[in-house]
Amino acid sequence: MSAYCLDTSAYSNFRRGNEELAALLDQAELVGVSTIALGEMRTGFLLSGRRQRNETELEAFLENPAVEVLQVDRETSRHYAEIVAELRKAGTPLPTNDIWIAATAARNGITVLTCDEHFDRIVRVGSIIVGG
Repeated sequence: MSAYCLDTSAYSNFRRGNEELAALLDQAELVGVSTIALGEMRTGFLLSGRRQRNETELEAFLENPAVEVLQVDRETSRHYAEIVAELRKAGTPLPTNDIWIAATAARNGITVLTCDEHFDRIVRVGSIIVGG
């Protein structure tokens, strides 16, 4: 089964017409979107000049039957803590929100789909890194 946890960078590049991301998303059986990524997206919308258009496009994307909003729960918090500890021990800290997104993917047993290369440092969860 092709199932992904969509990182904010991947969504943004998909919206900008990245064909590789579009193909992966089109073939996916499940596209999970973490509530953390939704917060990042909506922050970007507030800071852009196209807030309403971006919100409308996001809502249409979320209505796709293959898309599921993934919540942060107790199990996600355990994955988050363990990922942070692993990264600190390895001396490779990452942005906090990206760790939450990875923890959400780990919680749901799916792969992160991203354009951010630093996700490859998180060994707990697989990632597909697409050029942006």
